[in-house]
Amino acid sequence: MYEEKDPEFWRSQARSSLQSALDRQPNTNVAKNIVFFLGDGMGITTYTAARILKGQLQNQTGEETVMTMDTFPYVGLAKTYSVDFTIPDSAATATAYLCGVKTNMNIVGVSAAGRNTVCNTQSGNEVTSILKWAKDAGKSVGIVTTTRVQHATPAAAYAHSVSRSWYSDADLPDSAKTDGCTDIASQLIKNIDIDVIIGGGRKYMTPKGTQDPEYPWDYSSRGQRTDGRDLIKEWQSSKMAGKVANYVWDKTNFDAVDPETTDYLMALFEPGDLQFEEDREPSMEPSIVETTEKAIRILRKNPNGFFLLVEGGRIDQAHHDGRAYMALHETVAFDYAIEKALELTDEKETLTVVMADHSHPLTFNGFPFRGQSILGLRASENNNLLPFTTLMYGNGPGHKIVNGKRPDIRNVTTDYVQLSAAPLQSTTHSGEDVAVLARGPMAHLLQGVFEQNYVAHAMGYAACVGADLRHCQTPPASQPTTTDTNGAGTAGVSATLLGSLVSVMLTFTLLV
Repeated sequence: MYEEKDPEFWRSQARSSLQSALDRQPNTNVAKNIVFFLGDGMGITTYTAARILKGQLQNQTGEETVMTMDTFPYVGLAKTYSVDFTIPDSAATATAYLCGVKTNMNIVGVSAAGRNTVCNTQSGNEVTSILKWAKDAGKSVGIVTTTRVQHATPAAAYAHSVSRSWYSDADLPDSAKTDGCTDIASQLIKNIDIDVIIGGGRKYMTPKGTQDPEYPWDYSSRGQRTDGRDLIKEWQSSKMAGKVANYVWDKTNFDAVDPETTDYLMALFEPGDLQFEEDREPSMEPSIVETTEKAIRILRKNPNGFFLLVEGGRIDQAHHDGRAYMALHETVAFDYAIEKALELTDEKETLTVVMADHSHPLTFNGFPFRGQSILGLRASENNNLLPFTTLMYGNGPGHKIVNGKRPDIRNVTTDYVQLSAAPLQSTTHSGEDVAVLARGPMAHLLQGVFEQNYVAHAMGYAACVGADLRHCQTPPASQPTTTDTNGAGTAGVSATLLGSLVSVMLTFTLLV
Protein backbone atom coordinates (compact mmCIF):
# COMPACT_ATOMS: atom_id res chain seq x y z
CA MET A 1 0.00 0.00 0.00
CA TYR A 2 3.06 2.26 -0.05
CA GLU A 3 2.15 3.69 -3.48
CA GLU A 4 -1.24 4.79 -2.16
CA LYS A 5 0.51 7.39 0.00
CA ASP A 6 1.50 9.24 -3.15
CA PRO A 7 -1.30 11.57 -4.34
CA GLU A 8 -0.31 10.89 -7.93
CA PHE A 9 -1.41 7.26 -7.51
CA TRP A 10 -4.99 8.36 -6.99
CA ARG A 11 -4.87 11.10 -9.62
CA SER A 12 -3.55 8.71 -12.25
CA GLN A 13 -6.17 6.11 -11.38
CA ALA A 14 -8.92 8.71 -11.60
CA ARG A 15 -7.65 10.00 -14.98
CA SER A 16 -7.77 6.48 -16.35
CA SER A 17 -11.33 5.96 -15.09
CA LEU A 18 -12.39 9.31 -16.47
CA GLN A 19 -10.95 8.61 -19.89
CA SER A 20 -12.65 5.24 -19.95
CA ALA A 21 -15.97 6.94 -19.23
CA LEU A 22 -15.35 9.57 -21.91
CA ASP A 23 -14.49 6.92 -24.50
CA ARG A 24 -17.54 4.77 -23.76
CA GLN A 25 -20.00 4.49 -26.63
CA PRO A 26 -23.34 2.69 -26.33
CA ASN A 27 -23.59 -0.61 -28.19
CA THR A 28 -26.84 -0.34 -30.14
CA ASN A 29 -26.70 -3.76 -31.82
CA VAL A 30 -29.54 -6.21 -31.49
CA ALA A 31 -28.59 -8.73 -28.81
CA LYS A 32 -28.32 -12.15 -30.40
CA ASN A 33 -27.72 -13.69 -26.97
CA ILE A 34 -28.63 -12.82 -23.38
CA VAL A 35 -26.82 -14.24 -20.37
CA PHE A 36 -28.69 -13.21 -17.25
CA PHE A 37 -26.93 -13.75 -13.92
CA LEU A 38 -29.06 -13.59 -10.78
CA GLY A 39 -27.33 -13.54 -7.42
CA ASP A 40 -30.12 -14.51 -5.04
CA GLY A 41 -29.81 -12.33 -1.95
CA MET A 42 -26.68 -10.60 -3.30
CA GLY A 43 -27.32 -7.14 -1.88
CA ILE A 44 -24.81 -4.31 -2.00
CA THR A 45 -23.19 -5.29 1.31
CA THR A 46 -22.76 -8.88 0.10
CA TYR A 47 -21.32 -7.63 -3.19
CA THR A 48 -18.81 -5.37 -1.42
CA ALA A 49 -17.80 -7.95 1.19
CA ALA A 50 -17.36 -10.63 -1.50
CA ARG A 51 -15.05 -8.31 -3.43
CA ILE A 52 -12.86 -7.98 -0.36
CA LEU A 53 -12.92 -11.73 0.27
CA LYS A 54 -11.98 -12.49 -3.34
CA GLY A 55 -8.92 -10.27 -3.00
CA GLN A 56 -7.98 -11.66 0.39
CA LEU A 57 -8.14 -15.20 -1.01
CA GLN A 58 -5.49 -13.98 -3.47
CA ASN A 59 -3.30 -12.62 -0.63
CA GLN A 60 -4.32 -9.01 -1.25
CA THR A 61 -5.75 -6.58 1.27
CA GLY A 62 -9.03 -7.00 -0.59
CA GLU A 63 -10.68 -3.60 -0.70
CA GLU A 64 -8.99 -2.59 -3.96
CA THR A 65 -9.86 -5.85 -5.75
CA VAL A 66 -11.66 -5.59 -9.08
CA MET A 67 -14.29 -8.26 -9.47
CA THR A 68 -15.54 -9.27 -12.91
CA MET A 69 -18.83 -7.64 -11.98
CA ASP A 70 -16.98 -4.39 -11.32
CA THR A 71 -15.94 -4.17 -14.98
CA PHE A 72 -19.51 -3.79 -16.26
CA PRO A 73 -19.84 -0.23 -17.59
CA TYR A 74 -23.54 0.34 -16.96
CA VAL A 75 -25.05 0.25 -13.48
CA GLY A 76 -28.58 0.83 -12.24
CA LEU A 77 -30.65 0.35 -9.11
CA ALA A 78 -33.84 -1.71 -9.06
CA LYS A 79 -36.68 -1.23 -6.59
CA THR A 80 -37.54 -4.64 -5.19
CA TYR A 81 -40.88 -4.30 -3.36
CA SER A 82 -43.71 -6.61 -4.37
CA VAL A 83 -47.36 -5.66 -4.83
CA ASP A 84 -48.29 -6.79 -1.31
CA PHE A 85 -45.07 -6.44 0.74
CA THR A 86 -42.39 -3.79 1.17
CA ILE A 87 -39.75 -6.51 1.45
CA PRO A 88 -40.23 -9.25 -1.16
CA ASP A 89 -39.45 -12.92 -1.54
CA SER A 90 -37.64 -14.56 -4.45
CA ALA A 91 -40.86 -15.67 -6.15
CA ALA A 92 -42.32 -12.19 -6.51
CA THR A 93 -39.00 -10.69 -7.56
CA ALA A 94 -38.33 -13.42 -10.13
CA THR A 95 -41.75 -12.85 -11.68
CA ALA A 96 -40.88 -9.15 -11.90
CA TYR A 97 -37.44 -9.33 -13.57
CA LEU A 98 -38.24 -12.36 -15.76
CA CYS A 99 -41.89 -11.77 -16.67
CA GLY A 100 -41.94 -7.98 -16.53
CA VAL A 101 -44.85 -7.84 -14.05
CA LYS A 102 -44.76 -7.29 -10.30
CA THR A 103 -46.82 -9.69 -8.25
CA ASN A 104 -47.52 -10.93 -4.73
CA MET A 105 -45.24 -12.82 -2.36
CA ASN A 106 -44.97 -16.59 -2.85
CA ILE A 107 -46.29 -16.48 -6.45
CA VAL A 108 -44.38 -17.39 -9.63
CA GLY A 109 -45.47 -16.61 -13.19
CA VAL A 110 -48.85 -15.22 -12.12
CA SER A 111 -49.91 -11.59 -11.81
CA ALA A 112 -50.96 -9.92 -8.57
CA ALA A 113 -54.54 -10.93 -9.33
CA GLY A 114 -53.45 -14.36 -8.08
CA ARG A 115 -53.66 -15.02 -4.34
CA ASN A 116 -51.12 -17.03 -2.37
CA THR A 117 -52.07 -20.77 -2.46
CA VAL A 118 -55.58 -20.03 -3.79
CA CYS A 119 -55.63 -22.15 -6.95
CA ASN A 120 -58.82 -20.75 -8.47
CA THR A 121 -57.17 -17.31 -8.74
CA GLN A 122 -54.44 -18.65 -11.02
CA SER A 123 -56.19 -19.47 -14.30
CA GLY A 124 -56.30 -16.49 -16.63
CA ASN A 125 -53.72 -14.54 -14.62
CA GLU A 126 -50.59 -16.30 -15.92
CA VAL A 127 -47.73 -14.17 -17.23
CA THR A 128 -44.94 -15.40 -19.51
CA SER A 129 -41.20 -14.89 -19.09
CA ILE A 130 -38.38 -13.68 -21.28
CA LEU A 131 -37.21 -17.29 -21.47
CA LYS A 132 -40.44 -18.14 -23.30
CA TRP A 133 -40.21 -14.99 -25.43
CA ALA A 134 -36.72 -16.09 -26.50
CA LYS A 135 -37.84 -19.64 -27.25
CA ASP A 136 -40.79 -18.36 -29.31
CA ALA A 137 -38.31 -16.25 -31.28
CA GLY A 138 -36.33 -19.36 -32.26
CA LYS A 139 -33.55 -19.07 -29.72
CA SER A 140 -32.21 -21.85 -27.52
CA VAL A 141 -32.86 -21.41 -23.81
CA GLY A 142 -31.32 -22.72 -20.63
CA ILE A 143 -31.40 -22.60 -16.84
CA VAL A 144 -28.43 -23.08 -14.52
CA THR A 145 -28.89 -22.84 -10.76
CA THR A 146 -27.18 -23.91 -7.56
CA THR A 147 -30.59 -24.62 -6.00
CA ARG A 148 -33.23 -27.14 -7.05
CA VAL A 149 -34.48 -26.35 -10.57
CA GLN A 150 -38.01 -26.08 -9.18
CA HIS A 151 -37.02 -23.30 -6.78
CA ALA A 152 -38.55 -19.81 -7.00
CA THR A 153 -36.06 -18.13 -9.33
CA PRO A 154 -35.86 -20.78 -12.06
CA ALA A 155 -39.56 -21.64 -11.63
CA ALA A 156 -40.63 -18.13 -12.65
CA ALA A 157 -38.91 -18.70 -16.00
CA TYR A 158 -41.23 -21.55 -17.00
CA ALA A 159 -44.00 -22.17 -14.44
CA HIS A 160 -47.25 -20.58 -13.32
CA SER A 161 -48.11 -21.27 -9.70
CA VAL A 162 -49.86 -19.42 -6.89
CA SER A 163 -47.48 -21.23 -4.54
CA ARG A 164 -43.73 -21.38 -5.04
CA SER A 165 -43.72 -24.38 -2.67
CA TRP A 166 -45.71 -26.72 -4.91
CA TYR A 167 -42.52 -28.44 -6.07
CA SER A 168 -44.11 -31.85 -6.78
CA ASP A 169 -47.70 -33.08 -6.85
CA ALA A 170 -47.23 -34.28 -3.26
CA ASP A 171 -47.03 -30.63 -2.18
CA LEU A 172 -50.41 -29.62 -3.64
CA PRO A 173 -53.50 -29.72 -1.40
CA ASP A 174 -56.40 -31.75 -2.76
CA SER A 175 -58.40 -28.58 -3.38
CA ALA A 176 -55.68 -27.25 -5.69
CA LYS A 177 -55.63 -30.49 -7.67
CA THR A 178 -59.42 -30.40 -7.95
CA ASP A 179 -59.28 -26.82 -9.26
CA GLY A 180 -56.75 -27.82 -11.94
CA CYS A 181 -53.44 -26.56 -10.58
CA THR A 182 -50.30 -28.57 -11.32
CA ASP A 183 -46.93 -28.82 -9.62
CA ILE A 184 -43.85 -26.91 -10.71
CA ALA A 185 -41.76 -29.99 -11.58
CA SER A 186 -44.37 -31.22 -14.06
CA GLN A 187 -44.49 -27.78 -15.67
CA LEU A 188 -40.70 -27.88 -16.10
CA ILE A 189 -41.02 -30.53 -18.79
CA LYS A 190 -44.33 -29.36 -20.26
CA ASN A 191 -44.64 -25.59 -20.59
CA ILE A 192 -41.51 -24.69 -22.56
CA ASP A 193 -39.06 -26.83 -24.53
CA ILE A 194 -36.01 -25.88 -22.44
CA ASP A 195 -32.73 -26.97 -24.02
CA VAL A 196 -30.51 -26.99 -20.92
CA ILE A 197 -31.64 -27.61 -17.34
CA ILE A 198 -28.88 -27.78 -14.69
CA GLY A 199 -29.26 -27.75 -10.92
CA GLY A 200 -30.73 -29.98 -8.23
CA GLY A 201 -34.19 -31.35 -7.48
CA ARG A 202 -34.15 -35.04 -8.43
CA LYS A 203 -36.64 -36.08 -5.74
CA TYR A 204 -39.44 -33.96 -7.20
CA MET A 205 -39.12 -35.73 -10.55
CA THR A 206 -39.55 -39.40 -9.55
CA PRO A 207 -42.26 -41.60 -8.00
CA LYS A 208 -42.60 -41.76 -4.23
CA GLY A 209 -40.05 -44.07 -2.67
CA THR A 210 -37.68 -44.15 -5.65
CA GLN A 211 -34.16 -44.59 -4.28
CA ASP A 212 -31.80 -41.74 -5.03
CA PRO A 213 -28.79 -42.91 -7.12
CA GLU A 214 -26.33 -41.03 -4.92
CA TYR A 215 -27.93 -41.48 -1.49
CA PRO A 216 -29.89 -44.77 -1.69
CA TRP A 217 -29.88 -45.12 2.12
CA ASP A 218 -31.42 -41.69 2.74
CA TYR A 219 -35.22 -41.81 2.89
CA SER A 220 -35.52 -38.01 2.72
CA SER A 221 -33.75 -38.07 -0.66
CA ARG A 222 -36.15 -40.53 -2.25
CA GLY A 223 -38.72 -39.66 -4.89
CA GLN A 224 -41.75 -37.73 -3.69
CA ARG A 225 -44.29 -37.91 -6.52
CA THR A 226 -47.61 -39.50 -5.61
CA ASP A 227 -48.87 -39.68 -9.20
CA GLY A 228 -46.36 -42.39 -10.14
CA ARG A 229 -44.80 -40.30 -12.90
CA ASP A 230 -41.09 -40.36 -13.69
CA LEU A 231 -40.60 -36.91 -15.17
CA ILE A 232 -36.98 -37.59 -16.09
CA LYS A 233 -37.96 -40.49 -18.32
CA GLU A 234 -40.89 -38.49 -19.73
CA TRP A 235 -38.51 -35.64 -20.56
CA GLN A 236 -36.14 -37.97 -22.39
CA SER A 237 -38.89 -39.72 -24.37
CA SER A 238 -40.50 -36.43 -25.38
CA LYS A 239 -37.56 -35.35 -27.51
CA MET A 240 -37.75 -35.71 -31.27
CA ALA A 241 -36.06 -38.63 -32.99
CA GLY A 242 -32.55 -37.71 -34.01
CA LYS A 243 -32.09 -35.27 -31.13
CA VAL A 244 -29.48 -36.06 -28.49
CA ALA A 245 -31.00 -35.60 -25.03
CA ASN A 246 -28.71 -36.44 -22.11
CA TYR A 247 -29.73 -36.86 -18.49
CA VAL A 248 -26.89 -36.98 -15.93
CA TRP A 249 -26.73 -36.82 -12.14
CA ASP A 250 -23.00 -36.98 -11.42
CA LYS A 251 -19.81 -35.19 -12.38
CA THR A 252 -18.32 -38.08 -14.37
CA ASN A 253 -21.24 -38.30 -16.77
CA PHE A 254 -21.57 -34.53 -16.88
CA ASP A 255 -17.97 -34.20 -18.01
CA ALA A 256 -18.62 -36.83 -20.69
CA VAL A 257 -21.40 -34.75 -22.28
CA ASP A 258 -20.11 -33.35 -25.57
CA PRO A 259 -21.62 -29.89 -26.10
CA GLU A 260 -21.05 -30.09 -29.84
CA THR A 261 -23.26 -33.18 -30.26
CA THR A 262 -25.78 -32.51 -27.47
CA ASP A 263 -29.14 -30.93 -28.24
CA TYR A 264 -30.68 -31.21 -24.77
CA LEU A 265 -29.19 -31.61 -21.31
CA MET A 266 -30.87 -32.21 -17.96
CA ALA A 267 -28.34 -32.43 -15.13
CA LEU A 268 -29.71 -32.86 -11.60
CA PHE A 269 -26.84 -33.26 -9.14
CA GLU A 270 -28.74 -33.45 -5.85
CA PRO A 271 -32.14 -34.56 -4.53
CA GLY A 272 -32.70 -30.95 -3.45
CA ASP A 273 -30.37 -27.96 -3.60
CA LEU A 274 -26.72 -28.30 -4.59
CA GLN A 275 -23.94 -28.28 -2.03
CA PHE A 276 -22.45 -25.00 -0.87
CA GLU A 277 -19.31 -24.20 -2.84
CA GLU A 278 -17.14 -24.72 0.24
CA ASP A 279 -18.75 -28.11 0.92
CA ARG A 280 -18.85 -29.30 -2.68
CA GLU A 281 -17.02 -32.52 -3.55
CA PRO A 282 -15.36 -31.64 -6.89
CA SER A 283 -15.34 -35.24 -8.06
CA MET A 284 -19.11 -35.54 -7.62
CA GLU A 285 -20.56 -32.12 -8.33
CA PRO A 286 -19.40 -29.50 -10.84
CA SER A 287 -18.95 -25.86 -9.90
CA ILE A 288 -21.16 -23.06 -11.14
CA VAL A 289 -18.29 -22.10 -13.45
CA GLU A 290 -18.35 -25.56 -15.05
CA THR A 291 -22.13 -25.70 -15.37
CA THR A 292 -22.26 -22.22 -16.89
CA GLU A 293 -19.61 -23.16 -19.43
CA LYS A 294 -21.35 -26.38 -20.43
CA ALA A 295 -24.66 -24.59 -20.88
CA ILE A 296 -23.21 -21.85 -23.08
CA ARG A 297 -21.30 -24.30 -25.25
CA ILE A 298 -24.51 -26.24 -25.92
CA LEU A 299 -26.77 -23.21 -26.44
CA ARG A 300 -24.49 -21.12 -28.61
CA LYS A 301 -24.72 -23.58 -31.51
CA ASN A 302 -28.11 -22.09 -32.40
CA PRO A 303 -27.60 -19.52 -35.21
CA ASN A 304 -30.55 -17.55 -33.81
CA GLY A 305 -28.83 -17.13 -30.46
CA PHE A 306 -29.82 -18.06 -26.92
CA PHE A 307 -31.10 -16.93 -23.53
CA LEU A 308 -29.46 -18.35 -20.41
CA LEU A 309 -30.49 -17.78 -16.79
CA VAL A 310 -27.69 -18.49 -14.28
CA GLU A 311 -28.66 -18.29 -10.61
CA GLY A 312 -26.27 -18.20 -7.69
CA GLY A 313 -29.11 -19.35 -5.47
CA ARG A 314 -27.28 -20.46 -2.37
CA ILE A 315 -25.99 -16.97 -1.55
CA ASP A 316 -29.48 -16.38 -0.19
CA GLN A 317 -29.69 -19.69 1.65
CA ALA A 318 -26.39 -19.10 3.44
CA HIS A 319 -27.65 -15.69 4.54
CA HIS A 320 -30.85 -17.24 5.89
CA ASP A 321 -28.62 -19.46 8.03
CA GLY A 322 -26.63 -16.44 9.25
CA ARG A 323 -23.47 -17.83 7.65
CA ALA A 324 -21.74 -14.93 5.93
CA TYR A 325 -18.72 -17.14 5.28
CA MET A 326 -20.73 -19.42 3.01
CA ALA A 327 -22.64 -16.56 1.39
CA LEU A 328 -19.47 -14.71 0.42
CA HIS A 329 -17.77 -17.82 -0.97
CA GLU A 330 -20.91 -18.48 -3.04
CA THR A 331 -20.69 -14.92 -4.38
CA VAL A 332 -17.01 -15.27 -5.29
CA ALA A 333 -17.81 -18.47 -7.21
CA PHE A 334 -20.67 -16.61 -8.91
CA ASP A 335 -18.25 -13.91 -10.03
CA TYR A 336 -15.93 -16.53 -11.55
CA ALA A 337 -18.91 -17.92 -13.49
CA ILE A 338 -19.54 -14.44 -14.90
CA GLU A 339 -15.89 -14.26 -15.96
CA LYS A 340 -16.22 -17.60 -17.75
CA ALA A 341 -19.37 -16.47 -19.57
CA LEU A 342 -17.63 -13.35 -20.84
CA GLU A 343 -14.77 -15.50 -22.15
CA LEU A 344 -17.20 -17.69 -24.11
CA THR A 345 -19.31 -14.94 -25.67
CA ASP A 346 -18.81 -11.90 -27.88
CA GLU A 347 -19.78 -8.60 -26.26
CA LYS A 348 -20.78 -7.18 -29.66
CA GLU A 349 -23.70 -9.60 -29.82
CA THR A 350 -24.26 -10.77 -26.23
CA LEU A 351 -26.04 -8.76 -23.57
CA THR A 352 -24.82 -9.85 -20.12
CA VAL A 353 -26.80 -8.67 -17.10
CA VAL A 354 -25.96 -9.26 -13.44
CA MET A 355 -28.31 -8.39 -10.60
CA ALA A 356 -29.74 -9.46 -7.26
CA ASP A 357 -33.38 -10.13 -6.57
CA HIS A 358 -33.33 -8.74 -3.03
CA SER A 359 -30.92 -8.12 -0.20
CA HIS A 360 -30.45 -9.35 3.39
CA PRO A 361 -29.98 -7.37 6.62
CA LEU A 362 -26.21 -7.88 6.55
CA THR A 363 -24.21 -4.99 8.01
CA PHE A 364 -20.55 -4.12 7.53
CA ASN A 365 -19.34 -2.23 10.58
CA GLY A 366 -16.81 -1.45 13.27
CA PHE A 367 -13.93 0.47 11.60
CA PRO A 368 -11.80 -2.60 10.75
CA PHE A 369 -8.23 -1.89 9.69
CA ARG A 370 -7.38 -2.04 6.00
CA GLY A 371 -6.75 -5.63 4.95
CA GLN A 372 -8.27 -7.11 8.09
CA SER A 373 -10.17 -10.31 7.32
CA ILE A 374 -13.68 -9.49 6.14
CA LEU A 375 -14.81 -12.56 8.07
CA GLY A 376 -12.85 -11.64 11.17
CA LEU A 377 -13.42 -9.80 14.42
CA ARG A 378 -13.23 -6.17 15.40
CA ALA A 379 -12.00 -5.33 18.87
CA SER A 380 -14.27 -3.06 20.86
CA GLU A 381 -13.10 0.51 21.39
CA ASN A 382 -13.29 -0.24 25.08
CA ASN A 383 -10.82 -3.02 25.87
CA ASN A 384 -13.07 -4.21 28.67
CA LEU A 385 -15.75 -5.18 26.14
CA LEU A 386 -15.85 -8.29 23.97
CA PRO A 387 -14.98 -8.19 20.25
CA PHE A 388 -17.64 -8.51 17.56
CA THR A 389 -17.76 -9.68 13.97
CA THR A 390 -17.17 -7.13 11.21
CA LEU A 391 -20.19 -8.60 9.44
CA MET A 392 -23.40 -9.13 11.37
CA TYR A 393 -27.12 -9.39 10.74
CA GLY A 394 -30.08 -7.29 11.79
CA ASN A 395 -31.93 -10.49 12.66
CA GLY A 396 -31.41 -14.25 12.50
CA PRO A 397 -30.06 -17.25 14.38
CA GLY A 398 -26.92 -15.44 15.55
CA HIS A 399 -28.61 -13.65 18.46
CA LYS A 400 -26.53 -14.86 21.40
CA ILE A 401 -27.10 -12.49 24.30
CA VAL A 402 -26.89 -14.51 27.54
CA ASN A 403 -27.39 -12.78 30.89
CA GLY A 404 -27.07 -9.45 29.13
CA LYS A 405 -23.69 -10.25 27.57
CA ARG A 406 -22.45 -11.23 24.14
CA PRO A 407 -20.44 -14.47 23.91
CA ASP A 408 -16.65 -14.43 23.79
CA ILE A 409 -15.89 -15.27 20.16
CA ARG A 410 -12.17 -14.66 20.11
CA ASN A 411 -11.45 -18.33 19.40
CA VAL A 412 -14.17 -19.13 16.86
CA THR A 413 -13.50 -20.09 13.24
CA THR A 414 -14.42 -17.87 10.31
CA ASP A 415 -17.27 -20.20 9.27
CA TYR A 416 -19.40 -18.84 12.05
CA VAL A 417 -23.04 -17.92 12.53
CA GLN A 418 -22.68 -14.14 12.61
CA LEU A 419 -24.06 -12.09 15.47
CA SER A 420 -27.57 -10.74 14.98
CA ALA A 421 -29.56 -8.04 16.76
CA ALA A 422 -32.95 -9.77 16.84
CA PRO A 423 -33.49 -13.51 17.42
CA LEU A 424 -35.06 -15.40 14.52
CA GLN A 425 -34.60 -18.97 13.34
CA SER A 426 -33.89 -17.70 9.82
CA THR A 427 -32.52 -14.34 8.71
CA THR A 428 -35.09 -12.42 6.69
CA HIS A 429 -34.65 -10.47 3.48
CA SER A 430 -34.21 -6.70 3.42
CA GLY A 431 -35.84 -4.11 1.22
CA GLU A 432 -33.21 -1.74 -0.17
CA ASP A 433 -32.65 -1.34 -3.90
CA VAL A 434 -30.33 -3.83 -5.60
CA ALA A 435 -27.61 -3.24 -8.17
CA VAL A 436 -28.13 -4.10 -11.84
CA LEU A 437 -24.96 -4.32 -13.94
CA ALA A 438 -24.93 -4.67 -17.73
CA ARG A 439 -22.64 -4.85 -20.74
CA GLY A 440 -23.20 -5.58 -24.40
CA PRO A 441 -25.98 -4.57 -26.82
CA MET A 442 -28.32 -1.93 -25.36
CA ALA A 443 -26.78 -2.31 -21.90
CA HIS A 444 -27.16 1.45 -21.46
CA LEU A 445 -30.91 0.91 -21.03
CA LEU A 446 -30.16 -0.42 -17.55
CA GLN A 447 -28.97 2.83 -16.00
CA GLY A 448 -30.62 4.93 -13.32
CA VAL A 449 -33.25 3.91 -10.78
CA PHE A 450 -36.17 1.82 -12.00
CA GLU A 451 -38.78 -0.72 -11.01
CA GLN A 452 -37.50 -4.29 -10.98
CA ASN A 453 -40.00 -5.45 -13.62
CA TYR A 454 -38.42 -3.00 -16.11
CA VAL A 455 -35.42 -5.34 -16.44
CA ALA A 456 -37.37 -7.95 -18.45
CA HIS A 457 -38.65 -5.30 -20.84
CA ALA A 458 -35.19 -3.79 -21.36
CA MET A 459 -33.68 -7.20 -22.11
CA GLY A 460 -36.57 -8.12 -24.41
CA TYR A 461 -36.20 -4.86 -26.32
CA ALA A 462 -32.44 -5.37 -26.69
CA ALA A 463 -32.89 -8.85 -28.16
CA CYS A 464 -36.10 -8.21 -30.10
CA VAL A 465 -38.04 -10.86 -28.22
CA GLY A 466 -41.43 -10.45 -26.63
CA ALA A 467 -43.97 -7.78 -27.51
CA ASP A 468 -41.69 -4.82 -28.28
CA LEU A 469 -39.84 -5.47 -31.55
CA ARG A 470 -39.02 -1.87 -32.47
CA HIS A 471 -35.28 -2.38 -32.09
CA CYS A 472 -35.08 -4.85 -34.97
CA GLN A 473 -37.51 -3.07 -37.28
CA THR A 474 -35.83 -1.02 -40.02
CA PRO A 475 -37.32 2.49 -40.11
CA PRO A 476 -38.92 3.62 -43.42
CA ALA A 477 -36.64 5.54 -45.76
CA SER A 478 -38.68 8.72 -45.32
CA GLN A 479 -38.18 8.72 -41.56
CA PRO A 480 -35.24 10.33 -39.76
CA THR A 481 -32.37 7.90 -39.18
CA THR A 482 -30.08 10.08 -37.10
CA THR A 483 -30.77 12.69 -34.47
CA ASP A 484 -29.17 16.04 -33.72
CA THR A 485 -28.83 17.50 -30.25
CA ASN A 486 -32.29 19.03 -30.45
CA GLY A 487 -33.93 15.74 -31.34
CA ALA A 488 -34.54 16.58 -35.02
CA GLY A 489 -33.62 13.90 -37.54
CA THR A 490 -31.23 14.69 -40.40
CA ALA A 491 -34.03 14.19 -42.90
CA GLY A 492 -36.12 16.72 -41.01
CA VAL A 493 -33.18 19.16 -40.81
CA SER A 494 -32.57 18.87 -44.56
CA ALA A 495 -36.22 19.54 -45.31
CA THR A 496 -36.20 22.56 -43.02
CA LEU A 497 -33.09 24.00 -44.65
CA LEU A 498 -34.49 23.41 -48.14
CA GLY A 499 -37.76 25.10 -47.23
CA SER A 500 -35.93 28.10 -45.82
CA LEU A 501 -33.77 28.37 -48.94
CA VAL A 502 -36.81 28.29 -51.26
CA SER A 503 -38.53 30.94 -49.14
CA VAL A 504 -35.49 33.25 -49.30
CA MET A 505 -35.21 32.80 -53.08
CA LEU A 506 -38.86 33.64 -53.62
CA THR A 507 -38.57 36.73 -51.46
CA PHE A 508 -35.49 37.87 -53.35
CA THR A 509 -37.29 37.35 -56.72
CA LEU A 510 -40.26 39.42 -55.63
CA LEU A 511 -38.04 42.21 -54.42
CA VAL A 512 -36.20 42.25 -57.72
